[in-house]
Amino acid sequence: MSDSLRESADEARPVTSRRDFIRNGVVGAASISFAAMLARREAHAVELPYSDDYGPVAPVRDLTTGLPLISLPAGFSYMTYGWTGHVMADGQRTPAVHDGMDVVAARGNEIALVRNHEQGTSGIAFNAPAAYDPGYGFGGTTNVLFDAVAGKFLSSHASLTGTIRNCAGGRTPWGSWLTCEEAGNVSPAGVRHGWIFEVPGYGTATGRPLRAMGKSDWEAVAVDPATGNVYQTEDVTPGGFYKFVPKKYGKLAEGGELFALKVVGADDFNFSGLNGAYVDFPAGTTWDVEWVRVTDVEAINGRIYNSAPGRACFSRPEGCFYDSGKIYFTCTNGGMARQGQVFVYDPRREQLQMVFNSMGSGVSNTECNNPDNIAVSPRGGIILCEDGGNNIQRLRGLTQSGGTFVFAENNVNLNQGQIARADAIFKAGGKILSTVRPGNYSGSEWCGACFYEKWMFVNLQSPGITFAITGPWDNGAL
Repeated sequence: MSDSLRESADEARPVTSRRDFIRNGVVGAASISFAAMLARREAHAVELPYSDDYGPVAPVRDLTTGLPLISLPAGFSYMTYGWTGHVMADGQRTPAVHDGMDVVAARGNEIALVRNHEQGTSGIAFNAPAAYDPGYGFGGTTNVLFDAVAGKFLSSHASLTGTIRNCAGGRTPWGSWLTCEEAGNVSPAGVRHGWIFEVPGYGTATGRPLRAMGKSDWEAVAVDPATGNVYQTEDVTPGGFYKFVPKKYGKLAEGGELFALKVVGADDFNFSGLNGAYVDFPAGTTWDVEWVRVTDVEAINGRIYNSAPGRACFSRPEGCFYDSGKIYFTCTNGGMARQGQVFVYDPRREQLQMVFNSMGSGVSNTECNNPDNIAVSPRGGIILCEDGGNNIQRLRGLTQSGGTFVFAENNVNLNQGQIARADAIFKAGGKILSTVRPGNYSGSEWCGACFYEKWMFVNLQSPGITFAITGPWDNGAL
Protein backbone atom coordinates (compact mmCIF):
# COMPACT_ATOMS: atom_id res chain seq x y z
CA MET A 1 0.00 0.00 0.00
CA SER A 2 1.33 3.44 -0.91
CA ASP A 3 2.34 5.98 1.71
CA SER A 4 -0.51 8.21 0.56
CA LEU A 5 -3.01 5.59 1.74
CA ARG A 6 -1.45 5.57 5.20
CA GLU A 7 -1.62 9.32 5.68
CA SER A 8 -4.31 10.86 7.85
CA ALA A 9 -7.66 11.64 6.24
CA ASP A 10 -7.47 15.01 8.04
CA GLU A 11 -5.11 16.24 5.31
CA ALA A 12 -7.75 15.80 2.63
CA ARG A 13 -10.27 18.37 1.45
CA PRO A 14 -13.69 17.86 -0.12
CA VAL A 15 -14.04 18.45 -3.84
CA THR A 16 -16.58 21.08 -4.81
CA SER A 17 -17.95 22.22 -8.13
CA ARG A 18 -16.54 25.22 -9.92
CA ARG A 19 -19.96 26.84 -9.68
CA ASP A 20 -19.87 26.68 -5.90
CA PHE A 21 -17.71 29.78 -6.18
CA ILE A 22 -20.14 31.71 -8.36
CA ARG A 23 -22.21 32.73 -5.34
CA ASN A 24 -19.14 34.47 -3.96
CA GLY A 25 -18.35 36.23 -7.23
CA VAL A 26 -15.06 34.42 -7.75
CA VAL A 27 -15.86 33.09 -11.21
CA GLY A 28 -16.43 35.57 -14.02
CA ALA A 29 -19.24 35.83 -16.51
CA ALA A 30 -17.59 33.34 -18.88
CA SER A 31 -18.69 30.52 -16.56
CA ILE A 32 -22.29 29.67 -17.41
CA SER A 33 -24.40 26.99 -15.75
CA PHE A 34 -26.74 24.82 -17.77
CA ALA A 35 -29.67 26.54 -16.08
CA ALA A 36 -28.29 29.87 -17.32
CA MET A 37 -27.96 28.41 -20.81
CA LEU A 38 -31.65 27.47 -20.75
CA ALA A 39 -32.60 30.94 -19.53
CA ARG A 40 -30.64 32.53 -22.38
CA ARG A 41 -32.36 30.28 -24.91
CA GLU A 42 -35.81 31.05 -23.53
CA ALA A 43 -35.04 34.78 -23.70
CA HIS A 44 -33.79 34.42 -27.31
CA ALA A 45 -30.42 35.74 -26.20
CA VAL A 46 -27.32 35.73 -28.36
CA GLU A 47 -25.79 32.25 -28.63
CA LEU A 48 -22.67 31.38 -26.71
CA PRO A 49 -19.38 32.22 -28.48
CA TYR A 50 -18.57 28.58 -29.32
CA SER A 51 -20.25 25.66 -31.05
CA ASP A 52 -22.22 23.13 -29.05
CA ASP A 53 -20.36 20.05 -30.20
CA TYR A 54 -16.71 19.20 -30.85
CA GLY A 55 -17.07 17.88 -34.37
CA PRO A 56 -17.16 14.28 -35.60
CA VAL A 57 -15.74 11.47 -33.51
CA ALA A 58 -13.21 8.91 -34.71
CA PRO A 59 -11.33 6.03 -33.07
CA VAL A 60 -8.52 7.16 -30.75
CA ARG A 61 -5.86 4.86 -29.35
CA ASP A 62 -5.57 4.41 -25.59
CA LEU A 63 -2.35 5.99 -24.31
CA THR A 64 -2.03 3.06 -21.89
CA THR A 65 -2.58 0.00 -24.08
CA GLY A 66 -2.43 1.41 -27.62
CA LEU A 67 -5.85 -0.09 -28.40
CA PRO A 68 -8.56 1.95 -30.20
CA LEU A 69 -11.16 1.47 -27.48
CA ILE A 70 -13.33 4.54 -27.96
CA SER A 71 -14.03 7.30 -30.49
CA LEU A 72 -13.54 10.96 -29.57
CA PRO A 73 -13.47 14.34 -31.33
CA ALA A 74 -10.19 15.62 -32.77
CA GLY A 75 -7.66 16.72 -30.17
CA PHE A 76 -8.93 14.53 -27.32
CA SER A 77 -6.89 11.74 -25.75
CA TYR A 78 -7.38 9.26 -22.93
CA MET A 79 -5.71 6.70 -20.73
CA THR A 80 -7.23 3.64 -19.05
CA TYR A 81 -6.90 2.09 -15.64
CA GLY A 82 -8.62 -0.35 -13.33
CA TRP A 83 -9.61 -2.94 -15.91
CA THR A 84 -11.52 -5.87 -14.41
CA GLY A 85 -8.94 -8.14 -12.79
CA HIS A 86 -6.28 -5.42 -12.48
CA VAL A 87 -4.52 -5.94 -9.14
CA MET A 88 -5.01 -2.99 -6.80
CA ALA A 89 -2.64 -1.50 -4.22
CA ASP A 90 -4.12 -3.71 -1.52
CA GLY A 91 -3.25 -6.85 -3.54
CA GLN A 92 -6.80 -7.64 -4.60
CA ARG A 93 -8.24 -7.81 -8.08
CA THR A 94 -10.41 -4.97 -9.33
CA PRO A 95 -14.04 -6.15 -9.20
CA ALA A 96 -16.14 -6.26 -12.35
CA VAL A 97 -19.24 -4.32 -13.48
CA HIS A 98 -17.95 -0.76 -13.04
CA ASP A 99 -20.74 1.77 -12.54
CA GLY A 100 -21.28 5.16 -10.85
CA MET A 101 -18.25 7.21 -9.78
CA ASP A 102 -17.15 10.72 -8.83
CA VAL A 103 -14.20 12.72 -7.55
CA VAL A 104 -15.00 13.30 -3.89
CA ALA A 105 -11.82 14.51 -2.18
CA ALA A 106 -8.36 15.86 -2.89
CA ARG A 107 -4.97 16.16 -1.21
CA GLY A 108 -2.57 18.46 -3.02
CA ASN A 109 -2.44 17.38 -6.67
CA GLU A 110 -3.91 14.00 -5.78
CA ILE A 111 -7.64 13.42 -6.16
CA ALA A 112 -9.69 10.52 -4.83
CA LEU A 113 -12.51 8.95 -6.84
CA VAL A 114 -14.91 6.39 -5.43
CA ARG A 115 -16.10 3.84 -7.99
CA ASN A 116 -19.11 1.51 -7.73
CA HIS A 117 -19.18 -2.12 -8.80
CA GLU A 118 -22.62 -3.48 -9.66
CA GLN A 119 -21.83 -7.09 -8.85
CA GLY A 120 -24.73 -9.00 -7.31
CA THR A 121 -24.47 -12.29 -5.45
CA SER A 122 -21.58 -13.47 -7.63
CA GLY A 123 -18.52 -12.02 -9.31
CA ILE A 124 -14.96 -11.26 -8.32
CA ALA A 125 -14.67 -11.71 -4.57
CA PHE A 126 -12.82 -8.96 -2.75
CA ASN A 127 -12.37 -7.85 0.82
CA ALA A 128 -12.52 -4.31 2.19
CA PRO A 129 -12.03 -2.72 5.61
CA ALA A 130 -15.81 -2.14 5.61
CA ALA A 131 -18.21 -4.99 4.86
CA TYR A 132 -21.99 -5.23 5.17
CA ASP A 133 -22.96 -8.78 4.20
CA PRO A 134 -19.73 -10.60 3.23
CA GLY A 135 -20.12 -13.96 1.59
CA TYR A 136 -23.47 -13.03 0.06
CA GLY A 137 -23.03 -9.57 -1.49
CA PHE A 138 -20.28 -9.26 -4.11
CA GLY A 139 -20.89 -5.59 -4.84
CA GLY A 140 -19.15 -2.62 -3.30
CA THR A 141 -16.77 0.23 -4.02
CA THR A 142 -13.13 0.83 -4.82
CA ASN A 143 -11.25 4.10 -4.38
CA VAL A 144 -9.00 5.36 -7.16
CA LEU A 145 -6.21 7.93 -6.69
CA PHE A 146 -5.12 10.15 -9.59
CA ASP A 147 -2.52 12.91 -9.96
CA ALA A 148 -4.48 15.67 -11.72
CA VAL A 149 -1.35 17.70 -12.55
CA ALA A 150 0.91 14.92 -13.82
CA GLY A 151 -2.04 13.17 -15.48
CA LYS A 152 -1.36 9.78 -13.94
CA PHE A 153 -3.34 7.09 -12.17
CA LEU A 154 -1.60 6.34 -8.87
CA SER A 155 -3.36 3.44 -7.16
CA SER A 156 -6.67 1.90 -6.15
CA HIS A 157 -7.99 -0.09 -3.21
CA ALA A 158 -11.18 -1.73 -1.97
CA SER A 159 -13.30 0.42 0.35
CA LEU A 160 -16.66 -1.37 0.81
CA THR A 161 -17.89 -4.88 0.14
CA GLY A 162 -20.76 -7.18 1.03
CA THR A 163 -23.34 -5.07 -0.78
CA ILE A 164 -25.42 -5.84 -3.88
CA ARG A 165 -25.69 -4.09 -7.24
CA ASN A 166 -24.01 -0.81 -6.37
CA CYS A 167 -25.33 1.21 -9.30
CA ALA A 168 -24.67 4.90 -8.89
CA GLY A 169 -24.69 7.33 -6.00
CA GLY A 170 -23.36 10.83 -5.53
CA ARG A 171 -20.65 12.84 -3.85
CA THR A 172 -21.18 14.90 -0.71
CA PRO A 173 -19.84 18.38 0.11
CA TRP A 174 -17.90 16.87 3.01
CA GLY A 175 -15.59 14.56 1.03
CA SER A 176 -17.44 11.28 0.74
CA TRP A 177 -19.47 9.21 -1.72
CA LEU A 178 -22.96 7.82 -1.14
CA THR A 179 -23.20 4.44 -2.85
CA CYS A 180 -26.62 2.97 -3.63
CA GLU A 181 -27.76 -0.65 -3.67
CA GLU A 182 -30.22 -1.27 -6.49
CA ALA A 183 -31.52 -4.38 -4.81
CA GLY A 184 -34.35 -5.87 -2.83
CA ASN A 185 -32.48 -9.04 -1.89
CA VAL A 186 -32.69 -10.80 1.43
CA SER A 187 -29.78 -13.13 2.14
CA PRO A 188 -30.26 -16.66 3.53
CA ALA A 189 -29.17 -15.21 6.87
CA GLY A 190 -32.04 -12.72 6.70
CA VAL A 191 -29.89 -9.66 5.87
CA ARG A 192 -31.93 -7.14 3.89
CA HIS A 193 -30.45 -5.19 0.97
CA GLY A 194 -31.47 -1.99 -0.79
CA TRP A 195 -29.67 0.61 1.31
CA ILE A 196 -27.39 3.61 0.86
CA PHE A 197 -23.87 3.55 2.36
CA GLU A 198 -21.31 6.31 2.86
CA VAL A 199 -17.70 5.89 1.70
CA PRO A 200 -15.03 8.56 2.33
CA GLY A 201 -12.55 9.54 -0.36
CA TYR A 202 -9.86 9.14 2.28
CA GLY A 203 -10.31 7.13 5.44
CA THR A 204 -12.44 4.09 6.14
CA ALA A 205 -16.14 3.41 5.65
CA THR A 206 -18.21 1.82 8.40
CA GLY A 207 -20.16 -0.65 6.26
CA ARG A 208 -23.35 0.32 8.10
CA PRO A 209 -26.41 1.22 5.99
CA LEU A 210 -28.02 4.63 6.35
CA ARG A 211 -31.42 3.16 7.18
CA ALA A 212 -33.22 6.47 7.67
CA MET A 213 -32.59 7.20 3.97
CA GLY A 214 -34.84 4.29 3.10
CA LYS A 215 -34.74 0.85 1.50
CA SER A 216 -35.41 0.62 -2.22
CA ASP A 217 -33.85 -0.11 -5.61
CA TRP A 218 -31.74 3.01 -5.20
CA GLU A 219 -29.86 4.36 -8.17
CA ALA A 220 -28.30 7.77 -7.52
CA VAL A 221 -28.25 10.72 -5.15
CA ALA A 222 -27.34 14.40 -5.23
CA VAL A 223 -26.60 16.54 -2.17
CA ASP A 224 -27.56 20.21 -1.96
CA PRO A 225 -24.54 21.80 -0.24
CA ALA A 226 -26.63 24.73 1.02
CA THR A 227 -28.99 22.56 3.06
CA GLY A 228 -27.38 19.13 3.27
CA ASN A 229 -30.59 17.61 1.88
CA VAL A 230 -30.07 14.48 -0.22
CA TYR A 231 -32.15 13.84 -3.36
CA GLN A 232 -32.57 10.18 -4.33
CA THR A 233 -33.73 8.21 -7.37
CA GLU A 234 -35.00 4.62 -7.52
CA ASP A 235 -34.56 2.58 -10.71
CA VAL A 236 -38.08 1.16 -11.03
CA THR A 237 -41.26 1.93 -12.96
CA PRO A 238 -43.25 3.57 -11.55
CA GLY A 239 -40.63 5.15 -9.35
CA GLY A 240 -40.45 8.20 -7.15
CA PHE A 241 -38.07 11.11 -6.64
CA TYR A 242 -37.13 11.52 -2.98
CA LYS A 243 -35.67 14.03 -0.55
CA PHE A 244 -33.89 13.07 2.68
CA VAL A 245 -33.70 15.85 5.27
CA PRO A 246 -30.98 14.98 7.80
CA LYS A 247 -31.27 15.90 11.45
CA LYS A 248 -27.77 17.33 11.32
CA TYR A 249 -25.88 18.71 8.32
CA GLY A 250 -23.31 16.22 7.05
CA LYS A 251 -24.22 13.60 9.68
CA LEU A 252 -26.48 11.28 7.73
CA ALA A 253 -25.98 8.38 10.13
CA GLU A 254 -27.74 10.40 12.83
CA GLY A 255 -31.04 10.07 10.97
CA GLY A 256 -33.59 12.34 9.39
CA GLU A 257 -36.85 12.26 7.46
CA LEU A 258 -37.63 10.97 3.95
CA PHE A 259 -40.11 12.58 1.58
CA ALA A 260 -41.36 11.92 -1.98
CA LEU A 261 -42.04 14.57 -4.62
CA LYS A 262 -45.68 15.36 -5.46
CA VAL A 263 -47.18 17.70 -8.06
CA VAL A 264 -49.27 20.38 -6.37
CA GLY A 265 -52.99 19.69 -6.83
CA ALA A 266 -52.49 16.35 -8.61
CA ASP A 267 -52.23 12.98 -6.92
CA ASP A 268 -50.15 10.29 -8.63
CA PHE A 269 -49.13 12.59 -11.47
CA ASN A 270 -47.79 10.50 -14.35
CA PHE A 271 -44.50 11.73 -15.82
CA SER A 272 -44.29 8.38 -17.65
CA GLY A 273 -44.84 4.71 -17.02
CA LEU A 274 -47.77 4.68 -14.59
CA ASN A 275 -50.00 1.72 -15.49
CA GLY A 276 -48.08 1.36 -18.74
CA ALA A 277 -48.87 4.90 -19.92
CA TYR A 278 -45.85 6.73 -21.39
CA VAL A 279 -46.24 10.43 -22.11
CA ASP A 280 -44.25 13.29 -23.64
CA PHE A 281 -43.84 16.85 -22.39
CA PRO A 282 -42.27 19.75 -24.31
CA ALA A 283 -38.94 21.01 -23.00
CA GLY A 284 -39.56 23.90 -20.64
CA THR A 285 -42.81 22.52 -19.20
CA THR A 286 -42.88 23.42 -15.50
CA TRP A 287 -44.80 22.06 -12.52
CA ASP A 288 -45.19 23.37 -8.98
CA VAL A 289 -44.28 20.61 -6.56
CA GLU A 290 -44.39 19.74 -2.87
CA TRP A 291 -43.26 16.86 -0.69
CA VAL A 292 -45.17 14.08 1.08
CA ARG A 293 -43.73 12.05 3.92
CA VAL A 294 -42.64 8.44 3.38
CA THR A 295 -44.16 6.52 6.29
CA ASP A 296 -42.65 3.05 5.69
CA VAL A 297 -39.00 4.08 5.26
CA GLU A 298 -37.54 0.59 5.72
CA ALA A 299 -40.12 -0.95 3.36
CA ILE A 300 -41.41 -3.40 5.94
CA ASN A 301 -44.83 -3.57 4.28
CA GLY A 302 -43.78 -3.26 0.64
CA ARG A 303 -42.21 -0.47 -1.41
CA ILE A 304 -41.54 2.91 0.15
CA TYR A 305 -43.13 4.35 -3.01
CA ASN A 306 -46.50 3.03 -1.81
CA SER A 307 -46.18 4.66 1.61
CA ALA A 308 -46.11 8.21 0.24
CA PRO A 309 -49.70 8.81 -0.98
CA GLY A 310 -50.09 11.08 -3.99
CA ARG A 311 -46.40 11.09 -4.96
CA ALA A 312 -45.52 11.68 -8.60
CA CYS A 313 -44.69 8.73 -10.85
CA PHE A 314 -41.61 8.45 -13.09
CA SER A 315 -40.21 5.78 -15.39
CA ARG A 316 -36.90 4.46 -14.08
CA PRO A 317 -35.47 7.61 -12.45
CA GLU A 318 -31.71 7.04 -12.47
CA GLY A 319 -28.91 9.62 -12.82
CA CYS A 320 -28.94 12.52 -10.35
CA PHE A 321 -26.61 15.52 -10.07
CA TYR A 322 -26.47 18.84 -8.19
CA ASP A 323 -25.38 21.99 -10.02
CA SER A 324 -25.80 25.71 -9.31
CA GLY A 325 -28.60 25.32 -6.81
CA LYS A 326 -30.60 22.81 -8.86
CA ILE A 327 -30.96 19.04 -9.02
CA TYR A 328 -30.89 17.33 -12.44
CA PHE A 329 -32.10 13.77 -12.87
CA THR A 330 -32.79 11.37 -15.73
CA CYS A 331 -35.59 8.91 -16.34
CA THR A 332 -33.95 6.26 -18.48
CA ASN A 333 -36.95 5.09 -20.51
CA GLY A 334 -39.44 7.90 -19.97
CA GLY A 335 -41.41 9.44 -22.85
CA MET A 336 -43.55 7.84 -25.52
CA ALA A 337 -40.48 6.63 -27.42
CA ARG A 338 -39.24 5.21 -24.11
CA GLN A 339 -35.83 6.71 -24.90
CA GLY A 340 -35.45 8.88 -21.82
CA GLN A 341 -36.13 12.19 -20.13
CA VAL A 342 -34.10 14.80 -18.22
CA PHE A 343 -35.69 16.90 -15.47
CA VAL A 344 -34.39 19.72 -13.28
CA TYR A 345 -35.75 20.47 -9.80
CA ASP A 346 -35.39 23.93 -8.24
CA PRO A 347 -35.61 23.60 -4.42
CA ARG A 348 -35.84 27.36 -3.88
CA ARG A 349 -38.88 27.78 -6.12
CA GLU A 350 -40.25 24.28 -5.51
CA GLN A 351 -40.59 23.73 -9.24
CA LEU A 352 -39.84 20.84 -11.56
CA GLN A 353 -39.02 21.45 -15.23
CA MET A 354 -38.71 19.16 -18.24
CA VAL A 355 -35.29 19.77 -19.81
CA PHE A 356 -35.17 17.06 -22.49
CA ASN A 357 -37.51 14.38 -23.84
CA SER A 358 -35.80 11.97 -26.25
CA MET A 359 -38.00 11.25 -29.25
CA GLY A 360 -35.93 8.77 -31.25
CA SER A 361 -33.84 5.64 -31.25
CA GLY A 362 -30.61 7.33 -30.32
CA VAL A 363 -28.93 6.46 -33.61
CA SER A 364 -28.94 10.05 -34.88
CA ASN A 365 -26.94 12.91 -33.43
CA THR A 366 -30.06 14.69 -32.24
CA GLU A 367 -31.54 12.10 -29.90
CA CYS A 368 -30.43 9.89 -27.04
CA ASN A 369 -30.59 6.16 -26.34
CA ASN A 370 -31.75 5.80 -22.72
CA PRO A 371 -29.72 8.28 -20.65
CA ASP A 372 -28.64 6.90 -17.29
CA ASN A 373 -25.86 8.61 -15.31
CA ILE A 374 -25.68 12.39 -15.67
CA ALA A 375 -23.08 15.02 -14.77
CA VAL A 376 -22.53 18.73 -15.27
CA SER A 377 -19.12 19.85 -16.52
CA PRO A 378 -16.97 22.65 -15.01
CA ARG A 379 -18.20 24.90 -17.82
CA GLY A 380 -21.88 24.14 -17.20
CA GLY A 381 -22.56 21.57 -19.94
CA ILE A 382 -24.47 18.35 -19.32
CA ILE A 383 -23.07 14.93 -20.20
CA LEU A 384 -25.39 11.91 -20.47
CA CYS A 385 -24.29 8.27 -20.25
CA GLU A 386 -26.27 6.05 -22.61
CA ASP A 387 -27.57 2.69 -21.39
CA GLY A 388 -29.71 1.48 -24.28
CA GLY A 389 -27.83 -1.67 -25.13
CA ASN A 390 -29.25 -1.93 -28.67
CA ASN A 391 -26.74 0.31 -30.42
CA ILE A 392 -23.17 1.44 -30.01
CA GLN A 393 -23.41 3.26 -26.69
CA ARG A 394 -22.38 6.90 -26.55
CA LEU A 395 -21.58 9.74 -24.23
CA ARG A 396 -23.82 12.62 -25.32
CA GLY A 397 -23.67 16.30 -24.59
CA LEU A 398 -26.97 18.09 -24.03
CA THR A 399 -27.13 21.44 -25.81
CA GLN A 400 -28.80 24.66 -24.75
CA SER A 401 -31.10 24.34 -27.79
CA GLY A 402 -32.51 21.07 -26.44
CA GLY A 403 -30.63 18.69 -28.72
CA THR A 404 -27.75 16.34 -28.13
CA PHE A 405 -24.39 15.67 -29.72
CA VAL A 406 -22.07 12.68 -29.64
CA PHE A 407 -18.95 13.22 -27.58
CA ALA A 408 -17.71 9.62 -27.36
CA GLU A 409 -18.56 6.18 -28.73
CA ASN A 410 -17.88 2.80 -27.20
CA ASN A 411 -15.81 0.78 -29.69
CA VAL A 412 -14.52 -1.91 -27.34
CA ASN A 413 -14.32 -5.13 -29.37
CA LEU A 414 -11.53 -7.27 -27.99
CA ASN A 415 -9.93 -10.37 -29.44
CA GLN A 416 -7.55 -12.62 -27.55
CA GLY A 417 -4.49 -10.98 -29.07
CA GLN A 418 -5.58 -7.51 -27.95
CA ILE A 419 -6.30 -8.76 -24.46
CA ALA A 420 -2.86 -10.41 -24.37
CA ARG A 421 -1.31 -7.11 -25.45
CA ALA A 422 -3.08 -5.21 -22.67
CA ASP A 423 -2.31 -8.02 -20.25
CA ALA A 424 1.39 -7.74 -21.01
CA ILE A 425 1.37 -4.00 -20.34
CA PHE A 426 -0.30 -4.39 -16.97
CA LYS A 427 1.86 -7.39 -16.07
CA ALA A 428 4.90 -5.25 -16.72
CA GLY A 429 3.80 -3.26 -13.71
CA GLY A 430 3.33 -6.37 -11.62
CA LYS A 431 -0.38 -6.50 -12.39
CA ILE A 432 -2.69 -8.91 -14.18
CA LEU A 433 -5.72 -8.61 -16.42
CA SER A 434 -6.77 -12.22 -16.68
CA THR A 435 -10.52 -11.91 -16.10
CA VAL A 436 -11.38 -9.94 -19.28
CA ARG A 437 -12.80 -12.14 -22.01
CA PRO A 438 -12.85 -11.61 -25.82
CA GLY A 439 -16.02 -10.08 -27.19
CA ASN A 440 -17.81 -7.09 -28.65
CA TYR A 441 -18.63 -4.76 -25.77
CA SER A 442 -19.79 -1.74 -27.83
CA GLY A 443 -23.34 -2.13 -26.50
CA SER A 444 -22.17 -1.89 -22.90
CA GLU A 445 -23.27 1.18 -20.98
CA TRP A 446 -21.22 4.21 -20.05
CA CYS A 447 -21.25 4.96 -16.31
CA GLY A 448 -19.90 7.34 -13.73
CA ALA A 449 -18.99 10.31 -15.90
CA CYS A 450 -17.51 13.07 -13.74
CA PHE A 451 -15.22 16.07 -14.13
CA TYR A 452 -12.25 17.57 -12.35
CA GLU A 453 -10.44 20.54 -13.88
CA LYS A 454 -9.24 19.42 -17.36
CA TRP A 455 -10.20 15.77 -16.85
CA MET A 456 -13.33 13.77 -17.43
CA PHE A 457 -13.41 10.35 -15.80
CA VAL A 458 -15.86 7.69 -16.92
CA ASN A 459 -16.39 3.93 -16.84
CA LEU A 460 -17.49 1.32 -19.34
CA GLN A 461 -19.42 -1.25 -17.36
CA SER A 462 -18.23 -4.20 -19.43
CA PRO A 463 -15.58 -5.43 -19.68
CA GLY A 464 -15.00 -2.96 -16.81
CA ILE A 465 -12.60 -0.11 -17.66
CA THR A 466 -12.00 3.34 -16.15
CA PHE A 467 -11.04 6.20 -18.51
CA ALA A 468 -9.43 9.59 -17.96
CA ILE A 469 -10.16 11.86 -20.94
CA THR A 470 -8.69 15.28 -21.67
CA GLY A 471 -8.55 17.68 -24.58
CA PRO A 472 -9.73 21.03 -25.95
CA TRP A 473 -12.84 21.46 -23.79
CA ASP A 474 -13.09 25.13 -24.74
CA ASN A 475 -13.98 24.12 -28.32
CA GLY A 476 -17.48 23.01 -27.29
CA ALA A 477 -20.19 23.08 -24.66
CA LEU A 478 -18.75 20.71 -22.04
